[in-house]
Amino acid sequence: MRHLLVLIALAVPSQAPAQVADVICDGRERMVARLEGTYGASVRGTGLRGPDVFLEMWSSAATGEWALVQTYTDGRSCIVAMGEDWETTPEPPSDS
Repeated sequence: MRHLLVLIALAVPSQAPAQVADVICDGRERMVARLEGTYGASVRGTGLRGPDVFLEMWSSAATGEWALVQTYTDGRSCIVAMGEDWETTPEPPSDS
């Protein structure tokens, strides 16, 4: 969580304290570079939220930190939730 908090500190303007409702946005390429390069995170899952928005769950296997990133067709990505202690759960057995 400490690493993602640093990301927040760098992305949120220093004029006002961050609110829980604030989101951190950047261009997709810069967001991916930060998540992968700086924090060692990778995409663990994706899903469509609408015709112009998709979601990605990013997490770091080394630290357990995670971030839910929403990306728009205009190339903007926003971290809309984050936390720590991410655990990947196994797929349930199929009913065949």
